[in-house]
Amino acid sequence: QVQLVESGGGLVQAGGSLRLSCAASGRTFSRYAMGWFRQVPGKEREFVADISTSGITSYADSVKGRFTISRDNAKNTAFLQMNSLKPEDTAVYYCAARVPLRSSYDYWGQGTQVTVSS
Repeated sequence: QVQLVESGGGLVQAGGSLRLSCAASGRTFSRYAMGWFRQVPGKEREFVADISTSGITSYADSVKGRFTISRDNAKNTAFLQMNSLKPEDTAVYYCAARVPLRSSYDYWGQGTQVTVSS
């Protein structure tokens, strides 16, 4: 069982930056790949970024070059550095954990709101 808690959301002007954190419980954090997703009311949750247990990263086209996912296994924490934010990045951001080699995510956090003003 893994429990995930996001933090770092807030209100920022367009062009600004935010860094989201995802703190995981338990001693097996390093065994999970971590992902970030976002959701706008009335729309489906969409993939943002993923980092494997070995540090391989992947991104949605909409955030490539602006967002960076990372992890610190010693601190049981995953991060999402978001730069050059746009109003369309406004959403609730969720972190999630998945077992390697599986595409589905097994554990989810409660989400943190990110609002980008124009």
